[in-house]
Amino acid sequence: MALFEAWKNGKQVFLVGNGGSAATASHMANDLNKLTITTGKARFKAIALTDNVPLMTAWGNDSAYEDIFSEQLVNFINPGDVIVAISASGNSPNILKAVRIAKEYGATAIALTGDTGGRLKELSDYPVLIPALTSDSKRMVT
Repeated sequence: MALFEAWKNGKQVFLVGNGGSAATASHMANDLNKLTITTGKARFKAIALTDNVPLMTAWGNDSAYEDIFSEQLVNFINPGDVIVAISASGNSPNILKAVRIAKEYGATAIALTGDTGGRLKELSDYPVLIPALTSDSKRMVT
């Protein structure tokens, strides 16, 4: 619903994640920008903040790794925009800070996270939790 509303209202969608979740964020931005094109309709405005490596390393080096996404958001975020935060643990400091900043600016937060959702679950408007498998891969951890 939040993604549909953002698209319908011409709002931006920002995606963030670390490691494999950074790749997922980049891939999701690609899919939103290209695979949703409908002739005669507005296009999604999706930006993966994981894709500007020089800017991420500049913020990480000159400020703190915790700031690599939140400082990028300050340049672009507007009320009604959406942040999609992807974190397996739900406790990555840079992801949490980005969500806090986005919400301060009036954005909606969607979380894609694992297991119990960590702190990200509580910060987000729409938490999506993916259960973790145990080491024997036969049952889900609840």
